[in-house]
Amino acid sequence: MNKPVSTKKTAGLGQKRNRDVNTKRILTAAEQCFAQLGFKGATMQAIADLSGIPKANLHYYFSSKEVLYRKVIEDVCEHWLAAAHFFDETDDPAEALAGYIGAKMDQARNRPNGSKVWAMEMLSGAPVIDGYLQGALKPWLDQRTRKIEHWISQGKMDAIDPRTLFYMIWATTQHYADFSQQIYVLNDNKALSDGQFEQAKQQVSQIILVGVGLGGETFDD
Repeated sequence: MNKPVSTKKTAGLGQKRNRDVNTKRILTAAEQCFAQLGFKGATMQAIADLSGIPKANLHYYFSSKEVLYRKVIEDVCEHWLAAAHFFDETDDPAEALAGYIGAKMDQARNRPNGSKVWAMEMLSGAPVIDGYLQGALKPWLDQRTRKIEHWISQGKMDAIDPRTLFYMIWATTQHYADFSQQIYVLNDNKALSDGQFEQAKQQVSQIILVGVGLGGETFDD
């Protein structure tokens, strides 16, 4: 016989859901404000207005603009790092890299504000998240670098510098977010259609993979 869920437990679950929903709304609004106005230009009031949450409540979730900004930056990076799960799921470099590039392209299209916030932080010398880069991003890159060096030692791909490869992937995929206005103008003042973007995604993957000796067979129609 099923035991009834206590009123106290039900209330607790409801409160947690509300917190999660509000946190997501705040982070989404903050990401947009920081992307459009920069750290200095964005205000907690503007973020509160955009999120639809009173400013007093906003401070309940994030004590300061600095704390909120750091959370946005870290959330963006964690989202990007998660895209590399392909490296853990296959020992085929073409499959892993194609999956990673495709995921990064999709992230640029679906979350452009996050990429822009990250770019502005890097351009200003990473004053807020320098320690995070050392503690999270560098170990991640070191691990992926070892995987690519292993593939190179097995003769599965050309002998290239893994870090240069990652820098190229990041620069190319994030271009579709950071320079979206440039792409808009050069595309006859129109955003890329879904078809155009899928074609770009396939071609970016093919160009990079062919460049490291992995061929383009994976992307033939």
